Amino acid sequence: MEVILEQKDAADWVYRGEGAANLVLAYSGSSPAFIGKVMRIQKVPRNGSNCVRSPTALTAQERLLWGDIEELIASPNKEIAGELYVQHVMSPLLGSKYVDAGMRVLASREFLESVEKNIISKRPTWRVDAAKVDTLCSSVLLLSDHSLFHHGNLDGGPCICVEIKPKCGFLPNSRFISEGTAIKKKITRFRMHQATEVTSRRGNLIFGGLGGGATNTNCPIAEAFEDELKSTIGGNDGLRTESFLQLVSEALHKSGVLDRLLEVQKLDNVDIEGAIHAYYDLVNQKCMVCEELGKQEASKKFTSLHSVPLDESLKIVKDYLIAATAKDCSLMVSFTPREDGDSQSIYNNVYLESTNQNFDFKVYFIDLDLKALTKVEEYYDLDKRIVSCYSQMSEMDQGREKTTT
Repeated sequence: MEVILEQKDAADWVYRGEGAANLVLAYSGSSPAFIGKVMRIQKVPRNGSNCVRSPTALTAQERLLWGDIEELIASPNKEIAGELYVQHVMSPLLGSKYVDAGMRVLASREFLESVEKNIISKRPTWRVDAAKVDTLCSSVLLLSDHSLFHHGNLDGGPCICVEIKPKCGFLPNSRFISEGTAIKKKITRFRMHQATEVTSRRGNLIFGGLGGGATNTNCPIAEAFEDELKSTIGGNDGLRTESFLQLVSEALHKSGVLDRLLEVQKLDNVDIEGAIHAYYDLVNQKCMVCEELGKQEASKKFTSLHSVPLDESLKIVKDYLIAATAKDCSLMVSFTPREDGDSQSIYNNVYLESTNQNFDFKVYFIDLDLKALTKVEEYYDLDKRIVSCYSQMSEMDQGREKTTT
C-alpha cells in the first residue's frame, strides 16, 4: 500500500539539522515503517518567487545525456530522477554498501506545512530568514538514520556521527587549462575557494588517498567538543578530540572510501576548461568561450574538442557532471564502542590504540545530487572567478612582502 504522510504524522518528526537546500528530520514515533529513519525535505528561498515546476524531470539534452538509463530518463519529476541517479550511477561507482539511495514517500501539503510550524523554533534564525519548507513538493526522501547502531533487536550504546565534506582530492593537469589559470595545477581548488571567502583561514582536508595516510588529522574542532566525547571515547581530558580525529582518520583509511571517491572525481579528466566546449556542442549552441578567445587562439587548442563525434562529447560532459557530484558530496562516519568479547558484530571495526578501545563504525556517502546540465556554464564562470580572485590576492601578498623586505 502506498504511504502518504498526512498532517497528523508531522508531530512524529523532529528537527535534526539542515544544509543550504534541505532540512533533515528524525523519526520519534512508533510506526515500524519509519523507526530508524530520517527524512530529507527540500527548502525554497523565503524571498524568492513561487517555483514553476517543469512538466518533465529532464530537458531534451539531459535525456540524451543519460539515455542509457531508461528509468532515469522516464522519471516523472526531478526528485525521482535524483533518486534513480544515485541508484543507477553513483552507487555502482562508489560501492553500494557505502551508498543509501533512500526511498521517496508521498507527502501532503498539510504535512509539510505542519512540519514547517513545528520545527521553526529549533532552526537557526539565519536559516529561517533564508529559506522555508517547499510545501509545493509532493514527496520527501526517507533515508536510514546512520547515527544508529542495531545489535540484534536492541539499540547499541552511545554513538558519535560526523559529517565530512571531502571536496576535490586532486590537482587537475588537463592540457586545456590556459596559461592564465595554470595556478590550478599547483593550488587546490578548496584552498583557493576558501581563501577568496575567508582570507584569514585555510581549510584542511582529511584525505588519506592523497598520501596523508591515517596520521594527517589536523583540522579545526572547537574545544567544547571534548565534553561531547566523554560518553564514547576514553582517555584524559584535553586529549579526546585528538583521539577522535585519529579514530575518524583510521576508519576512513581502513574503509577505502576516499580512494573510491577520488577515482570518481578523476572522471573529470579535461577540467571545466575542456568540458565547457563539449557542453556547447551538446546543446547545439555557439561556443561562447571560443568567441571570447578569438578564432586564432581557440583553433590552436580546442579544435580537437569541437571535432569529436557527439557520443564523445556526451561522455565528456557526463563524466564531468558525475565528477561534480563526487566533489560536492558528504561522508557520514558513525562510531559506537564495541563491547568486550563481542565478536558477532555486523559492523566494521577499528582499534584506537591511544585509548585501548575497539569501535564499530559505518561510512556512508550522502548528498549525491544529480547536477543539471546547465550547471556546466555556472561551473565555468565560478572557476574563472575563483582563480582570478586568488591570483589577485597572491599578487597583493607578494607586493606587500616586497615592500617589507
